[in-house]
Amino acid sequence: MGQFGKILKFELRGYLTNKVFVGVTIFLVVVLALVLFFPRAMDIIGGGDGDEPGTVEPGDRDVMLVSGGDEDVLAALAEAFPEYEVKPAGGDAQAAVTSGEAQCAIVMDGLGKFTYFVDNLSMYDTNAERAGEALTGVYRLSALRDAGLTEAEAAAIMSSQVSFEVRSLGVDQGENFFYTYIMIFALYMVILLYGQMVATNVATEKSSRAMELLVTSARPTSMMFGKVVASCIAGFAQIVCIFGSAIIFYNMNRAWWGDNPIIGLIFDMPPALLAYMLIFFVLGFFIYAFMFGAIGSTASKLEDINTSVMPVTLLFIAGFMVVVFGMTSGSVDNPLMIACSYIPFTSPMAMFTRIAMSHPAFYEIAISIVILVASCLGIGIVAAKIYRVGVLLYGGKPKLRDIIKAAKQA
Repeated sequence: MGQFGKILKFELRGYLTNKVFVGVTIFLVVVLALVLFFPRAMDIIGGGDGDEPGTVEPGDRDVMLVSGGDEDVLAALAEAFPEYEVKPAGGDAQAAVTSGEAQCAIVMDGLGKFTYFVDNLSMYDTNAERAGEALTGVYRLSALRDAGLTEAEAAAIMSSQVSFEVRSLGVDQGENFFYTYIMIFALYMVILLYGQMVATNVATEKSSRAMELLVTSARPTSMMFGKVVASCIAGFAQIVCIFGSAIIFYNMNRAWWGDNPIIGLIFDMPPALLAYMLIFFVLGFFIYAFMFGAIGSTASKLEDINTSVMPVTLLFIAGFMVVVFGMTSGSVDNPLMIACSYIPFTSPMAMFTRIAMSHPAFYEIAISIVILVASCLGIGIVAAKIYRVGVLLYGGKPKLRDIIKAAKQA
């Protein structure tokens, strides 16, 4: 345990003091800050004061003038534009807009037609469309009254709607699709990035001949598990830093994002789903990190790393594609996905996808986790044996059967 702790601290210190590691983390946090503060910044640039939406006093609102409209028109526009102070024009509405007395004006050319005046038309200005929707109801109500119906009868017809209700007896796949995609994509990036880093670190130590001394003074299992656990902690710390800052930035700007459904779904993940995400994320990372570390020890030169780890990379990409196709097809409980839920190389993605977008039985989840834990330990021990043998192999690229034979004898 003492050897494992020393190796873990040494490797972890190497990750946390790496300028590229720290630089990438800071860069991503800054990018997230720019994205999540964007609505607030646009509000300030557009003339707002940056105060939380909904806290503007009536006297501070922009003015919308209405010319030629009756009380029904004014009431409809006031309801449709709560951010404006809607009032009748006392004079020339166009001149008031030009002089800056009003932000915009609506001049009614009859009940079924109006003209929208604004000084500088923004590409994001949708006031005319919103006014059209609001005044359509007034126009229809007036037409029904003119047809001989009473105001109450006309209002009842206008307010009548077809009602419906949707009840999901299982899991709402559309709601959990974003959680699933984020987890799988994050696992994809972390495994390929940190797995490659583990393999590169091992190959670098081997090429410097420092590994020959280390392997004779420390147990290979301590070295392998120390390296992999250190890379996992570093990767997890980076993810927590990035996603944690994203949650903080989002909560600081929640009011400016309003009811954005996509943003809301991403940051309102159910706690149970988050717990499963962490479990499968960590176990999936261990599986592949051990494999990358073992293969890195067999590379004779640092330049051979990319070709050496290619089989493991292709294996992971194949599993990733199977899960993505299962997600997009809408049938995550097909036979292939169920089988992948118990194969340790694909179960971190496949089983989590089924948990998020379906309703697998608890015993299925438990079996998948048990298989993953046992596979992590087994692959870790085998990787340690390959590691012990691989660091002493130089010259040409060793063949797979030679590595397996030497590992059995280790």
